[in-house]
Amino acid sequence: MDKRRKFLFLPKETKKKLFAGVSFFLRTVFGVFCCFIGINLIFSLAENGGSFFYYALAFASPGSAIEILGTPLSEEETPLLPETEEPNTEEENSGAAFFPEEPYILRDVPENRRGKITETQYSAKDGGIYIAYKNAIIKNCTSHSREKILSKLGVPHSLSLEGTPSVLIYHTHATEGYEPEDRSYFDLSGTWRSTDPDENMISVGDSLTAVLAEKGIGVIHDGTMHDDPGYKGSYQRSAVTVSKHLEANPGISVCLDIHRDAIEPSQTEIIKPAAEIGGRKAAQIMIIAGCDDGTMDMPDYWENLRFAAALADKLEELYPGICRPILFDYRKYNMDLSPGLLLIEIGATGNTLEEAKYSAELLGNALFELFSE
Repeated sequence: MDKRRKFLFLPKETKKKLFAGVSFFLRTVFGVFCCFIGINLIFSLAENGGSFFYYALAFASPGSAIEILGTPLSEEETPLLPETEEPNTEEENSGAAFFPEEPYILRDVPENRRGKITETQYSAKDGGIYIAYKNAIIKNCTSHSREKILSKLGVPHSLSLEGTPSVLIYHTHATEGYEPEDRSYFDLSGTWRSTDPDENMISVGDSLTAVLAEKGIGVIHDGTMHDDPGYKGSYQRSAVTVSKHLEANPGISVCLDIHRDAIEPSQTEIIKPAAEIGGRKAAQIMIIAGCDDGTMDMPDYWENLRFAAALADKLEELYPGICRPILFDYRKYNMDLSPGLLLIEIGATGNTLEEAKYSAELLGNALFELFSE
């Protein structure tokens, strides 16, 4: 009996199993083939500058803090999807950034290319993961109890600005940018990226530097673009910059890594965190304080939190509404290099550069007042 006849006389159940096996094999091969095509398409878009790729990258790239899903929100806090500041891992998740040649030249944006900008003033009340400390609020995303955190904050921070210079300002993600004007919509093809120092975070750092220098504080502003041409490895590169300055200037006790946030409820909506201060619109500020889970070699993280809490308290005392809750989470962001190193998010993609620069001036005033007490 030949093989075809043998197959015909096989039991029905055996035939079903054979067909099921062949079907599973073919589906698996087809799935792998589709994944291969998809991956190649993504790399092709990245290589050729596809607008969708860079639009997605603008939102997916580091530049904000994670909103914890599934946790109760206060009555005053607007619920959002996760924000996008990535943990400081050895290899960051996004690749090369895209820098349009003229990102701040205003053009008429067609209706079909407009997304919505929603202006929000973030606030939270004491309770749950939110801990009130004087005028500030801390969002506790660690396993430390409220009692332990408040106990640690009962000890004043030990930092001072007695060195010359005593403050280092730098930007791990210097090419982050803002909206070109205060409006209710954004260009879906935009990226909020620029290598022009007059249009990115370096300009915001200049505003902060000018205030501190005017008040007699010795300050270094390093304008190195650690994320040009791409995000990958930017924290490792900025760590080299910080270490170089700390070694050359042992009097530096405060290091501020100035960023801007990116908050995206959907692909067609971004958030503009803002507050009215002194009759002007200011970009809200969020301070990130790191916490060591035992793997980050960050023994002074409580001092880091004390400094963050003291600065947020002073900001809120002088300019009520300027601060979003401090993010206290298992993050590193080079905070192992100095207990006085903070990552500070000034505004988000929905804010304008002028609003961010104004907030940087307010931050400089608060920093001076804090260390003048």
